[in-house]
Amino acid sequence: MGKLVAISDLHVRYEENRHIVERLRPDQDDDWLLVAGDVGELSTDIEWALTLLSRRFAKVVWVPGNHELWTPPDDPLKLKGERRYRHLVEMCRGLGVVTPEDPYPVFHGTGGPVVIVPLFLLYDYTFRPRGTFSKRQALDVAEEAGVVCTDEFLLKPEPYAGAEAWCRARLALTEARLTAELPEGLPTVLVNHFPIVREPTRILRYPEFALWCGTEATADWPRRFNAASVVYGHLHIPRLIWHDGVPHQEVSLGYPREWQQRQQSPGRLVQIMPSGAVAER
Repeated sequence: MGKLVAISDLHVRYEENRHIVERLRPDQDDDWLLVAGDVGELSTDIEWALTLLSRRFAKVVWVPGNHELWTPPDDPLKLKGERRYRHLVEMCRGLGVVTPEDPYPVFHGTGGPVVIVPLFLLYDYTFRPRGTFSKRQALDVAEEAGVVCTDEFLLKPEPYAGAEAWCRARLALTEARLTAELPEGLPTVLVNHFPIVREPTRILRYPEFALWCGTEATADWPRRFNAASVVYGHLHIPRLIWHDGVPHQEVSLGYPREWQQRQQSPGRLVQIMPSGAVAER
């Protein structure tokens, strides 16, 4: 039976990471791959990586990270915000890659059946530093600590007023879909670039960065939507934690300077079902 495996934060603008992606292969022809965002910044890099992976795995499921949503000055694709996201969705559909805008597929391999739920939710600045009670207060504290996410300069949320407004719209749309479309009786695997509970951010070296890491609005979603597992990236801290009885698996590769310091070989695919297994490479 095929395996359900995952990876995120490939950041293929780094040559070392491109070599790792070139080596990624399934163990079996019917393995599914979850790609939890931050493939890259340039549209050409994103297309290159997803084309390669979609030819190797039986099914690839992609969710956008913040880097895919940037509008870098050197990207030939000049679209911003929602229009950029929709362009990437159509690109994925042309490759046969499942996106958050598509019907939720059911994985019937090892550990299944489970409903794969790709999410695009963003963040709303509610993961605030202790003692702050507004976005402005929280941003002031982060700036004083020298912590400002590049999103503030390169993520253009048009037509929304800001990332939090885009987040609110995505939350409403996604919640309605989940309520209406999830089949009864089947567990889910929730896949999002950002953690959907705050707990994984507690160990950040710079805790102020949590501001750009999710939303308190999804705290009950793992239990509410019957998650057998939650898959995320963004933090570049690959690990498995259990929260409220649900496994949360951070599956990022990260930047070369990060994975070069780890003992394990970079680019290992994390087996999601059953939770906690690692697909060796």
